[in-house]
Amino acid sequence: MLENDLLLSTFAAKYLNSMNETELKEYDHLINCPSNDWDIYYWATGVKPLPLEFNTPVMQKFIEHVHNKNREVRIRQPELEPTPRD
Repeated sequence: MLENDLLLSTFAAKYLNSMNETELKEYDHLINCPSNDWDIYYWATGVKPLPLEFNTPVMQKFIEHVHNKNREVRIRQPELEPTPRD
């Protein structure tokens, strides 16, 4: 869903490179385990209660990102960066 793509891609661009192993696992669980993309959106926006399974530090950081208190302009997904080759 486009809304989640925009929110998750800007979140990943901002935080993914600084996440430790635990946070990466939490993020992976968040983006791969809910069967409905709308659930992530509704949890992050407070429309639906957040299940305990997804109430992690990464999700709390994502909720803060979604609330966008600094009013950052997020109207497009970040550019993909090439991965270094070994």
